[in-house]
Amino acid sequence: MTGQKDNGLSQILTGLARDMRWSYLPPLMVYFAAGVSGLTSVVGAFFLKEYLGLSAAFVAGLSFWAGLPWILKMPIGHMVDLLWRWKAMFVLAGAGLITGSLLIMYGLVTDPARMSSVMPLGSWYVIALLLAPAGYAVQDVVADAMTVEAVPVADSDGRAFTEDETRSLHTTMQTLGRIAIISGFTFVAAMNIWIFSDIEDLGRAEKLALYGKVYLIALIIPALSVSGVAWHAVMQRRRGTDPRRDAAAGGTQVDWHILGGALLFVLLSIALGTSDFAYAQELVFATSFAVILFLMSRLLRELERDAARVLVGTAVIIFVFRAVPLPGAGLTWFEIDELGFDERFLSILAFITSLLALVGLVVLRPLMASRSIAYIVVLLTMAAGILSLPNIALYYGVHEWTSARTGGVVDARFIAILDTAIESPLGQVAMVPMLAWIARNAPPHLKATFFAVMASFTNMALSAASLGTKYLNQIYLVTRQSVDPVTGQQISAADYSQLGHLLVTVALIAVLVPLAAVFLVQRSRFRTDE
Repeated sequence: MTGQKDNGLSQILTGLARDMRWSYLPPLMVYFAAGVSGLTSVVGAFFLKEYLGLSAAFVAGLSFWAGLPWILKMPIGHMVDLLWRWKAMFVLAGAGLITGSLLIMYGLVTDPARMSSVMPLGSWYVIALLLAPAGYAVQDVVADAMTVEAVPVADSDGRAFTEDETRSLHTTMQTLGRIAIISGFTFVAAMNIWIFSDIEDLGRAEKLALYGKVYLIALIIPALSVSGVAWHAVMQRRRGTDPRRDAAAGGTQVDWHILGGALLFVLLSIALGTSDFAYAQELVFATSFAVILFLMSRLLRELERDAARVLVGTAVIIFVFRAVPLPGAGLTWFEIDELGFDERFLSILAFITSLLALVGLVVLRPLMASRSIAYIVVLLTMAAGILSLPNIALYYGVHEWTSARTGGVVDARFIAILDTAIESPLGQVAMVPMLAWIARNAPPHLKATFFAVMASFTNMALSAASLGTKYLNQIYLVTRQSVDPVTGQQISAADYSQLGHLLVTVALIAVLVPLAAVFLVQRSRFRTDE
């Protein structure tokens, strides 16, 4: 039996290696850079918790605005299609936005007094938080389109690949894309473990100086993504192709519905975002959702009727699965304040998550290639319900009971590591079949637009999740202790009395809502076997 399992894993690894192409490398480099962005996640979480007096509900609402650039992938994608020969310029623009965000955060943690003399630290933080996703979204659009172009349509002898072979190649490309992102996460998580190895011995000023070094190191992120498109240009020249004159150039016509609608959406978002209108986020969400549905309806005309129905059903299932709310920042604050999780331990959890996610993507690749998205979502939903129990148990003190009976072995950190080890392989699985389906069916002259519109629809789910998280954090109020980084005076006090109710509510929604969506879609004319 063991030999059969080893042989199966060997075949999986061999299949990935066999399907790998040099043409896959440029978008993988951009994806890897996105994964390396996790280098600053631990620092950002601690700086937010310790030094900024922002509520959990505000942070959740801020996540909504930070998600808007990903919704705007549709006009960005159309611009990339129109100006495909200049795609490197889009990556450079994204790198500039990312660099600006990192430099602002560097200033915040190393010289907060000077930064606060210009504008409040919270305002600087908001600007940095909005610049980074804008840069990553621009680069991601280019990388997504490059994955479509990277997959060959024929073998070295000129024989066209069959539908099954093409499906396998696209699944491999998208799997490798997720692997590249998670490899970036794994790399920076390991680096964070080393960086924060002696964090408990540092004072407040020394910690802030260390945080600043992390943000300087993170400047490697934009350099990596730019290197990806540079390598793409080198490959094009080696094949004797001018990188500015590829097959896609000139094949796309301007769609003013997309560009005009996007311009109005941007103006509306800016106007509402800078106003005092109480329901600005909800209005922006409703408007963007309507625009995306309109654009989807236009792009669906490019597909056969049955394929269009399958795509609608698939997109709805993925949307609902990704739209469930999260506990928000309050859970992390509780882990820091009450469970004693420091920067190094959170880095260890991130490392375990990303490393096992890599293993999961490789091992579960046959499942993603052979099972329908509906099946995968049901599987992941049930797993999410089970894996929400340890966090709930930790809040109610189960670690104190287990620690007392195991001589301190099964404590809060042991339970957190065990939960992370089980959960991490599942996190990236759901999107791979969806991305592969989009890549297989995207019209050649609209690859970036098609990818971007469908990705914008599924990214709208994350905005819905942010709104849901905000609402729940307004119902169940969670606060933490924080101090002013300039004066050292306390800004807010800790209160986690309602966190348990929040965690239970989130767990119930995360299980019941996606299962209901799959049940309804699979019994409608939009049923999907993809």
